[in-house]
Amino acid sequence: MNGAFVGRVGIPSVGPAVVYVQSGHVYDITSRECPTMRDLLELEDPAAFAKAAKRTLLGPLVEIEESTREGGSGCKLLAPIDLQAVKACGVTFARSMIERVIEERAGGDPALASRIRQEIFALVGMSLRDLKAGSEDAARVKAALIKEGLWSQYLEVGIGPDAEVFTKAQPMSSVGHLAQCGLHPASNWNNPEPEIVLAIDSLGRVKGAALGNDVNLRDVEGRSALLLGKAKDNNASCAIGPFIRLFDESYSIDDVRSAKLDLRVEGIDGFVLTGSSSMSEISRDPLDLVTQAIGKHHQYPDGLVLFLGTLFAPTEDREGPGQGFTHKPGDRVLISNDALGTLENQMQSTDACAPWEFGTAALMRNLAGRNLI
Repeated sequence: MNGAFVGRVGIPSVGPAVVYVQSGHVYDITSRECPTMRDLLELEDPAAFAKAAKRTLLGPLVEIEESTREGGSGCKLLAPIDLQAVKACGVTFARSMIERVIEERAGGDPALASRIRQEIFALVGMSLRDLKAGSEDAARVKAALIKEGLWSQYLEVGIGPDAEVFTKAQPMSSVGHLAQCGLHPASNWNNPEPEIVLAIDSLGRVKGAALGNDVNLRDVEGRSALLLGKAKDNNASCAIGPFIRLFDESYSIDDVRSAKLDLRVEGIDGFVLTGSSSMSEISRDPLDLVTQAIGKHHQYPDGLVLFLGTLFAPTEDREGPGQGFTHKPGDRVLISNDALGTLENQMQSTDACAPWEFGTAALMRNLAGRNLI
């Protein structure tokens, strides 16, 4: 694909490197000016810098992907972010908003959710699809739902004036393309959440976008919204990649607004789930979500990435009627977009995934040892 793609690669016996991807090859562009992805994104024009930077060839992308997938001794792809805060927006699409209401009313029981889903659709159908959050029409729908006894905290953030913005994961904890992705073993009802992730600098300027999987434990959050931290922030449960596509003359926020995401889940049991979602159906503009995440009340001196939410909430039965979809260990999840590539991960229990050991202190010591800071 054309475009300015940047990411991070782990180099054996060296450490993490900031890389530029061009014509199927991966180049190390790490320098004292750009020791981290955070530093690259803070530049006025990171795409121009990456294209012109002094570079060292690390190898063909296919070879690095193979080493990552097989756990070989060569370079390995990492999450394309490092010091950034990892934030996420929830309930930004009408369909997923209704599913959150169903989870809440079902108390995390997938069998009960099937019946509640039929009741809610019979009353409101998909009439919320085109509502713009915070609008007068949204206020009227809110009043009607309250009258019918259907109002919930999820509808409040879905069509009310304030977006839901939460911490998805800690800086340095995200996993990248072809890594194992974690599911907490306490969950028996969960699903992938394919999303676009914006890369934002410390001044709130969007510098690029990537793909992400905001793994959702539907039964845990369904029992109580106060369990959001347990449902979202677990070992290896945040996947971002394969690279960040920087904004330049070929790619901008308008491409994000019109993006289509495709999802494919392939189980080792032969089960296959497919779906797609369109960013054109989002209830809040991506830049509105950015202003609600960072500003005079919320500063991020190392920048942040922001998951924009998902339209996808699978209801297909995997085991038996009314049981809905849930992951099984070994599921292969592929999230694709024509402009951003494909993010692939294999689902495993959080305690079976590699533990998170390389944090901010380790990164600083590594960079200092390489005379990069």
